[in-house]
Amino acid sequence: MKRQRMIGMAIAALFGASCWSMGTSTTRSQPADTPRTSDQTSATPTPKSLVSPVGNTKMTQTSANRSFQDNLPSDFSQPTDDAGRLLLREYGSVFVSRGGTIPPKKVVFKDQADVLAFQATVQKSTESIGGLSMTLQTPAMNALKNAIAEAKRAGLSIGPRGADSSRRDYDHTVKLWASRVNPGFVHWVGKGRVTQAEAARIKRLSPFEQVSEILKLEQQSIFFSTGKDKSIIYSVAPPGTSQHISMLALDVKEFDNARIRAILANHGWFQTVTSDLPHFTYLGVTEAELPGIGLKKVSNTGRDFWVPDI
Repeated sequence: MKRQRMIGMAIAALFGASCWSMGTSTTRSQPADTPRTSDQTSATPTPKSLVSPVGNTKMTQTSANRSFQDNLPSDFSQPTDDAGRLLLREYGSVFVSRGGTIPPKKVVFKDQADVLAFQATVQKSTESIGGLSMTLQTPAMNALKNAIAEAKRAGLSIGPRGADSSRRDYDHTVKLWASRVNPGFVHWVGKGRVTQAEAARIKRLSPFEQVSEILKLEQQSIFFSTGKDKSIIYSVAPPGTSQHISMLALDVKEFDNARIRAILANHGWFQTVTSDLPHFTYLGVTEAELPGIGLKKVSNTGRDFWVPDI
């Protein structure tokens, strides 16, 4: 919680100090931040072999000497402001996904058309899992089905938390954003911390424009998470930044089961967002290869997360 609050306040300060910029650059830049110390406790079992994926199998090759920046897509659009760089650190593991996947090439999608254009470029599969229709990039879906089969042999099951646990579009991320922002304003107007006029002004803005305004309020401890006790970014991703847009993320119902987490890891699925326990990301390599694509392990709530080593 302490780390969450510190980073939440940091991102609020960054958004408050500069605009929520879409400006990007494809020029590679070396990370300026000192890598955080990794807590190596509570290690998950090293994954076994992964099934050969459909797609660019060359992407499964890794090098222990390559940094996170080196492993990003060659034409990745680097964020040009501090807020975008912080979001890259918090959500960025998906951008180095391997195993034949096509990761996004930008941190923030600007609108629905932008998201749909990306999703149209990748091979995807839709399957009924746990009675719900799930859509993922085909290599990720194949790996998930193999994990489900392994779990079944062990007398276990793997399923999604809900109907929106896999693919999401921009409009869906906006709905999730509003599901925190609107009740938040009801709460804080009622508490006298925000005026009705100010709440109405911010709600009239586009979702893209709302982000900086909400995070400015959070500098005053006016939080918009579900519990109103931490930053909104630890409750829902800002519009256009969700890993689910990539179709390489799945919210897993059995996330509390350590055996399920190990089975998913055996098939290239890892936890990558420390504030989102049910959330798994398909990275397409074994655990032993994750440092070679620029990720490091951190521990939180007894679980291991693989995050950008920047």
